[in-house]
Parts: sequence; structure tokens; C-alpha cells
Amino acid sequence: MEQSDGLCVNNCRRCPALVESRSRIVNGIGPEDAGLLFVGEGPGQTEDQQGEPFVGRSGSVLDEALGEAGLLREEIRITNCVRCRPPENRDPTSDELANCRGYLYSEISAVDPDVVITLGKVPSQHLLDRSVAITSEAGSIVETRFGDRPQRLLLSVHPAATLYDRTQRETFFETIAKAVDIAGVGGGARSGNGQSRLGEF
Repeated sequence: MEQSDGLCVNNCRRCPALVESRSRIVNGIGPEDAGLLFVGEGPGQTEDQQGEPFVGRSGSVLDEALGEAGLLREEIRITNCVRCRPPENRDPTSDELANCRGYLYSEISAVDPDVVITLGKVPSQHLLDRSVAITSEAGSIVETRFGDRPQRLLLSVHPAATLYDRTQRETFFETIAKAVDIAGVGGGARSGNGQSRLGEF
């Protein structure tokens, strides 16, 4: 039977192709009250094997950018639009994204982050429900709503983009630094209601 506690999902079988290709469900990791919540597309092979999002080369780039901004991976939360690896690492389909949308919204609501950072085009388009030109919109802050709750999104290129296009590296690192500045994480600026310093931006 399908089970979810708002953060972790167990035994979901909504997407037959993903159930067939996954070795496990890859849930988000990190503090349940993190000021920064990063959202990627879906697990790749390494994530599927290790059971954590953003490990491997992309994860190393993210860790490096966080380090330069004064944060550790353990201080943020990372999740994905879909929690099961698509076959051959293809993009998740619209139906697969829709099937997992409720889980993602529940996680965002439970964590109540200061800012959600979308890593790449797919999560940006998924959460904004519109077309996104991610290379030109990276670094943009967008106000949106999930149900009756306002949420601030910061759009970012995917860390993997820095591996095959070095010109994206500066953009990515600047976006991560901006996220840290907005949330005020690490400096005691986060308030109990999870919405610290947002009025400044």
C-alpha cells in the first residue's frame, strides 16, 4: 500500500515504467526545517543505487558551490520532482511528474523553506507550470503559490550544466550564493516561521 508522511514516500506504484526501472524510491534528504530546499528532476543511476539525490558528479558541483557560499550539504534539503529513476535516465513524462506532484508539494509544505531552488529546466517548468528558458532566467526570483501558501522560487541551471559548459559555472555558483543570502542561513537570520528576510528582496 502507498504510504507518505509528507516527507518520505514508500511503496508507491503509480508509474509502471518507473517502478520497473527503479531499484528503490529516492526520497529527499536533509533537515526537515531547512532554510533552503533544492529540487532536481529525478534520480539518475548513481542516486538510484545510493538512495540519495544529487550524488556523483553533479552532487560534487553542488557541494562545491555550497561550500563557497559557506554551507554544508547537511544544512540544506535536497529532493526531486519524481522519486524513481526514469529508464535510461530520460526526462520524466508529464504523467509521471503529475503523479509525484502531490508528494513534492507535501514536502515543500512540511519543510516550509525560505526559498526553493529549482535545479534545471524540468523542475523550474514543473513548479511554475510554464515554459522556462533556464539559461537566461537563472538567478531569477519568482513568487508563486502552492495551494494557499506563498512560496519564493529561485531558478538555477542544473549543476551538470557546469560540467559540459564551463560558462555556466559562474552563473550556478552566483545563484547558490544568492540563495544563501536570501535565506540568511548560517547567520542566525532564519526565523521560526520559515520566512526570514524575504521582505528584503
